[in-house]
Amino acid sequence: MINDKILILGSTGQLGSQLRELLDSQAIDYLAPSSKQLDITNADLVTQYFQKYQPTIIFDCAAYTNVDGAEGEPGKTLDHKINVEGTKFVAQAAEMIKATLFYISTDYVFDGNKTTAYLPEDQPHPQCEYGRTKAEGETSVLNIMSKYYIIRTSWVFGQYGHNFVYTMLQLAENHSQIKVVNDQIGRPTWAKTLAQFMIYAWRQKISYGIYQLSNDNYCSWYQFAQEILTDKKVKLIPISSADYPQKAQRPQRSIMNLDKVKATGFLIPTWQSALREFKEEITN
Repeated sequence: MINDKILILGSTGQLGSQLRELLDSQAIDYLAPSSKQLDITNADLVTQYFQKYQPTIIFDCAAYTNVDGAEGEPGKTLDHKINVEGTKFVAQAAEMIKATLFYISTDYVFDGNKTTAYLPEDQPHPQCEYGRTKAEGETSVLNIMSKYYIIRTSWVFGQYGHNFVYTMLQLAENHSQIKVVNDQIGRPTWAKTLAQFMIYAWRQKISYGIYQLSNDNYCSWYQFAQEILTDKKVKLIPISSADYPQKAQRPQRSIMNLDKVKATGFLIPTWQSALREFKEEITN
């Protein structure tokens, strides 16, 4: 483990930035090229970079995550280039040098129609273009890689980048009331918890495979907003998804089963406690 050479892709995004912060705090060295330094949609560049630097652990946090923006012509969007082609090129180059790949996926690979929590082995059935491209990315990793971790997550919030928590806090500053969808159910995920699990999986050398990691407990977006704005004087109004039309179809119930992660010994905080700690961090 000490001899591992770590490469972080998507190092300036919400998760990649959080991962860098944790590794820095532990004085762990890593490579973190920007997308301009390493364009993962260019197969030759990816192969050359991997051959030159020979990383043994690759944290692939690179992704196109604009869910509504992905709803273009299938196969011809930037979403497809990054999430499908880019993932395939990364997996091929990683396998060539026998590296271990961490691929971050999403609850959007599921249709949201299951009444119980989704298991890691459940068959993906995405309902939007973003979900389809992430599911295709999973398939590339499964078909190409020998040593891999596919980690599905959901409703990510954190210190870096845009997310639902920041949006709610900003809206509360200049609105007396906010309408929030109350019929989509899932698990919020603190980027710090996700990054901690990635480092834990690497350090503990847990079994390769598909894992699902969010914070424990579940809620609707409306309930999430209630907790975010518990100390704000703003009225929240619950609405249905039909009252807030969006280009991409969201899964109505995308609760993912966390038992496989818990079985590794990793302790998962509730989303409520994670949110409280996060809010303390950004206000201090």
